[in-house]
Amino acid sequence: MRGPLAPAEVPISRTRAERFDELVRDEAHRLEQRWSRQLAGVEFAVEEVPSVEPHSLDADTVPLSRLIPAADGRPPRIVVYRRPVEARGGDDERDRARLVRDVVVEEVADLLGLSPESIDPTYDSPDD
Repeated sequence: MRGPLAPAEVPISRTRAERFDELVRDEAHRLEQRWSRQLAGVEFAVEEVPSVEPHSLDADTVPLSRLIPAADGRPPRIVVYRRPVEARGGDDERDRARLVRDVVVEEVADLLGLSPESIDPTYDSPDD
């Protein structure tokens, strides 16, 4: 038998990258509901790995995300790096979801000049 083992609409048929994109999209949507005015126009994106200039960071540091400020008519952009987050988050889907939540909250806090705890009271907590 050739072809997909599961229908396209069931969760098992999504790739790992698609599931990760969905985590980031859900987290961005959740924060946009609470901070709609402040996050209007902010772009959220996922990239596989960060592009790092040689000698720009400590050799032991791999960024999980990045805030690209608004410039030249472009809106601010929050980028989450899938591979580093997956490596740090491990194989547990819940741990990965918490890490995505915290990473996105940290970048939104940086963008708005607030503490992560004021952006999301569940920040850095083990419970969802």
